[in-house]
Amino acid sequence: MPPAARSLRQRAVTNENDENVGTTRVTRAKAALGSHESAADVPQKGLQVKKSTATLAGNGAAATRKRAALGNISNVTKNEGLGLGAKDGKKLVSAKAGQVGKASQPTKVQKPTRNGSSHSILGTKDRKAASSELKRPSSGSGIAGQPAKKRLTTSAGAKKEEDIEEAENVVPAQEPIVEPVKAIKPTTKAKTEPVEQEIAQHDIEEPVPNLDDEDVDDPLMVSEYVVEIFEYLKELEIATMANPEYMDNQNELEWKMRGILVDWLLEVHTRFRLLPETLFLAVNIIDRFLSAKVVQLDRLQLVGVTAMFIASKYEEVLSPHVQNFRHVADDGFTEEEILSAERFVLAALNYDLSYPNPMNFLRRISKADNYDIQTRTLGKYLLEIGCLDHRFLAHPPSQVAAAAMYLARLVLNRGPWDATLSHYAGYTEEEIQPVLNLMIDYLSGPVAHEAFFKKYASKKFLKASIVLRKWSKEYVLEFGNVLQEESSSQPRIKH
Repeated sequence: MPPAARSLRQRAVTNENDENVGTTRVTRAKAALGSHESAADVPQKGLQVKKSTATLAGNGAAATRKRAALGNISNVTKNEGLGLGAKDGKKLVSAKAGQVGKASQPTKVQKPTRNGSSHSILGTKDRKAASSELKRPSSGSGIAGQPAKKRLTTSAGAKKEEDIEEAENVVPAQEPIVEPVKAIKPTTKAKTEPVEQEIAQHDIEEPVPNLDDEDVDDPLMVSEYVVEIFEYLKELEIATMANPEYMDNQNELEWKMRGILVDWLLEVHTRFRLLPETLFLAVNIIDRFLSAKVVQLDRLQLVGVTAMFIASKYEEVLSPHVQNFRHVADDGFTEEEILSAERFVLAALNYDLSYPNPMNFLRRISKADNYDIQTRTLGKYLLEIGCLDHRFLAHPPSQVAAAAMYLARLVLNRGPWDATLSHYAGYTEEEIQPVLNLMIDYLSGPVAHEAFFKKYASKKFLKASIVLRKWSKEYVLEFGNVLQEESSSQPRIKH
């Protein structure tokens, strides 16, 4: 290609973006752009080739041929479809119509010339500002990026005026938002002041966290119904309590004999490796049966074996066979006698074994104690004291469990009996004191039940019986026997 054609092509390309050149060149470039807009599928490179071949001829005939070619391609279609024509090097713009106008709309290509259509989008107040912004970059080179830069590099006075206008527009918009807040604050304080005074007059209760939310994903914990379940158990424990004075109706039995029987059942319970719930249910069956029936001394051991046999069937997954209980009793009773005694005991209890086990209450309180294994081990030992000592029959199992956890925490220095523990135990410090005094009196006295003491003296149970006995003796030496000196001067047991 000759060098003249290259220069003309380059000049034609630059003329499409240049706004400050002569009207003749701009008109040719705009004519090329107009043909490209009217027919969106025609590439711009094809139009430039026609220009270069037309200008290489260099005579009037070639110019006439070029205009004829342009007239065949663009002018005829524009005059018919768009109504565009050239007059004195300028274009007359009219409304777009026809298929060519519809085809140009999706392309969203606008001509470089600014017409009055852009002013219709702006509001009436912003027309002057828009016209000034359009006129300012006219002295530039026509590149789209530079007018924004020149708009930033304005004079200091113009910036101040814009800042003033922005300040005038922003500040009034914030005032109605701030003022109502200031107006509300005094009213809220005025409302809360009497409420705070009323709360200060009464005892402020500590917030109790809901520990059952941790067990939402565990279906075995039934966290949705656990509160209702324990409320029902506390109502049920009153109905399943034995008569604390039933020994007055027994002719041949004494409380000491009952203690010996339960101590022996503890040994049997350990030998069979049964659950703690089995032991508590067996003792409850014995006390409830003796409250209803008069038993001879030679049949007291049969009552104990039968109660353990029934409880193991009720609580255990695999209960020991009746032959095992016959063997434990040194074959003092036959299997038929044990099975017959089983039917007789169940009939005396009306087949009601719905005894709320103290271990359930102990585990409930241990949840509030963060399941501390040392505290719960000592609590188990103190809870089983209620099985051996008949004085605990007058207190419900939930209260005995609360006193056991209270004393275990007191011995191990686990902190005060706070609102959370009191809530999940269901008892305050004052309500626990009677049962607590009975436990300390039992621990400080001589060892009356050897099997029970040896069981909890092992490392498996953290030597709970030795630790508690040592602590109780030190406590009695310092404060005296709490049962013998029940006076107002006696200090209340607390952390």
